[in-house]
Amino acid sequence: MEQLKNQPCPMCRGNTLTLTQDEKEIPYFGKVLVFSMTCSSCNYHIADIEAIEDKEPVRYTFETSSAKDMDVRIIKSSKATIKIPQLRMKVEPGPASQGYITNVEGVISRFEKIVDEQKDSAEEKSERKSAKNLLKKIRKVKLGDIQIKIIVEDPSGNSAIISPKAKIEKLRK
Repeated sequence: MEQLKNQPCPMCRGNTLTLTQDEKEIPYFGKVLVFSMTCSSCNYHIADIEAIEDKEPVRYTFETSSAKDMDVRIIKSSKATIKIPQLRMKVEPGPASQGYITNVEGVISRFEKIVDEQKDSAEEKSERKSAKNLLKKIRKVKLGDIQIKIIVEDPSGNSAIISPKAKIEKLRK
């Protein structure tokens, strides 16, 4: 792992940013570079993951069937889109998009956090009620009581769902 410490932070301008680059071997996926920037002053953090080998644009589809599926590993590059149609949720790449390695539960928890924040900031009672109902549904998904489909589409080919149950197809550009 390579680290470069005491770099200028783009947010707070303090010389408290650490740049990290690490090469990892991920089973069924190959060698990747994991990049991150973390500021110890303002807690700014951004990360990305990039395959070392060139990859074709790809779409992974995975359907949960039990609570055990929450442990299935997901690799998301900063260029990937993640969709969960049953929850009407979608994260698209953009300037603030980050790459990460997590599992199905981690992806769902990221959505859960966003919905929870929206619930707390909603002005309309109907919006708060809708968010509460969605949070209940998300909790049932995490327990394995509701099945969902997770779709990861990556034009860079640097994302994956590591499971024999995952369907893999070429993504049309």
